[in-house]
Amino acid sequence: MTQYVPTRQLRFFLTGPSPCPYLPGREERKVFTHLPMSDGAQVNDALTQVGFRRSQNIAYRPACEQCSACISARIPVANYVAGRSHRRILRRNADLVRSLVEPEATTEQFDLLQRYLQARHPGGGMTEMSWLDYVAMVEDSSVRTHLIEYRAADGRLVAGALTDLLSDGLSLVYSFFDPDLDRRSLGQFVVLDHVRQATIVGLEHVYLGYWVRGSAKMDYKARFRPLQTLRGDLWAEEGPLSLLELPELGHRKD
Repeated sequence: MTQYVPTRQLRFFLTGPSPCPYLPGREERKVFTHLPMSDGAQVNDALTQVGFRRSQNIAYRPACEQCSACISARIPVANYVAGRSHRRILRRNADLVRSLVEPEATTEQFDLLQRYLQARHPGGGMTEMSWLDYVAMVEDSSVRTHLIEYRAADGRLVAGALTDLLSDGLSLVYSFFDPDLDRRSLGQFVVLDHVRQATIVGLEHVYLGYWVRGSAKMDYKARFRPLQTLRGDLWAEEGPLSLLELPELGHRKD
């Protein structure tokens, strides 16, 4: 059952509780709104800066009653310094060719996404995604968005990212990669490459979505230094060690 939450400008709704996909034994709830077609890009900008995430034409954020472990995270590009491990990841993937493409779904992308989901998120909600669901995920949008494809020297697609262009940065909506190429650390490479892209075009931030304390799938986000996290209505810089030492707060989905 979805509960309506009134507001003067946008209509917000609250979902009913459902099992948390990241922290066993917990439940999640989300507050969400539909992005308007006329000025969806501007609304998406404003909502992302206060901790919302986008899925198609819906913006959502955690609204769990007894849990607040989902913490919005972004990288301040100007202050970011790649550590030794990140420099190694960049070197390992220097042979990959990056292409910015229009937000149009292809079967090649979908096949790679399916392999990624089955290997990295078995049993998750997205594993049931159909081709038409993927088309909607990529193409049903009123915001400034695009796809980044990463290809090996032989032309094979090895990673992809659906990315929104915001007024102050790049927002990684969803990324996926070849699960057989563990040594490349493609998930972290995609983030590092977005930092590089943002630097080139003069954008301030790369938005990573939610960091979830206690979820191994999300711990990689704490490795970026410095990292800004949203506490209340303020963004503040946190180092990886201080993030790991945070008191247990609760949860949220990437």
